[in-house]
Amino acid sequence: MKLTILGCYAATPRTITNPTAQILEIRNRMFLIDCGEGTQVQLRKNKLKFSKINHIFISHLHGDHFYGLVGLISTFMLLNRQTDLHVYGPKGIKEIILLQLRYSNSFTGYNLYFHELESKESEVIFEDEKVIVKTIPLKHRVYTNGFLFQEKPKERKLNVEAVEKYKIDTAYFRKIKYGGNITLDDGTVIPNAELTFDPEPTKSYAFCSDTMYDETLIPLIQGIDVLYHETTFLESEADKAEKTMHSTAKEAARIAKLANVKQLLLGHYSTRYSSIELFMQEAETIFPNVLLGDDGKVFDFD
Repeated sequence: MKLTILGCYAATPRTITNPTAQILEIRNRMFLIDCGEGTQVQLRKNKLKFSKINHIFISHLHGDHFYGLVGLISTFMLLNRQTDLHVYGPKGIKEIILLQLRYSNSFTGYNLYFHELESKESEVIFEDEKVIVKTIPLKHRVYTNGFLFQEKPKERKLNVEAVEKYKIDTAYFRKIKYGGNITLDDGTVIPNAELTFDPEPTKSYAFCSDTMYDETLIPLIQGIDVLYHETTFLESEADKAEKTMHSTAKEAARIAKLANVKQLLLGHYSTRYSSIELFMQEAETIFPNVLLGDDGKVFDFD
């Protein structure tokens, strides 16, 4: 599981900071999470292939989280994209994007699918044989969802010595990897545990931005590997966080602690502060395993 932070600052883009966008690579899938202004430039800077992006997840319809989307969609057209593109986001995103394309006389040469979200309960919005994605309802000034990305259980690892010992035909290897027992010609049943080793543990990543402090999301992220939780303000501006329905670094840390996550990743910083190190310092007073997100940072979660 690999995460590339394309942008992790709040509000307006600057020459040295970018609004929210992330690339999550998990089980040979590449997901774009939010698409703030300048996302495609950041994709190029980080040498990420546009063609690998088939699914885009938009948390909410504030500009610093999706104003780069129509530009990226248009660039895909200029690059002669043929592969289907799926966009998941709040109801209204289809109308916004198609209106811009229509009035600029732009048309995609590929299929563009919008999956508009309205539910205030967690729901599965993407699933294939390797990964499942669920929404995490968040509390913000407009309808907002976070996203939980989870690997599905991997195949068990074949114990080569054991299968050779029992002279098991290769035709049964797939069944064994998926947990099946094997019955030999003499009727002896060989339990799967004797023929395989446990697979590598599955990974999980939760993206929670934008949101105020909200303990109702804790059951949805309990025990996950990595939690990205917005930290727009420091505790000294807790009143502003409450008014604007954002979170402080300490509040994000409290959520991480209560949810017993393995690592907390900070981001969505207000640019009023002199150093983002201040966010880590505050969060670490409550939760020890803190990572500091920043534009261009890459995290490998092995």
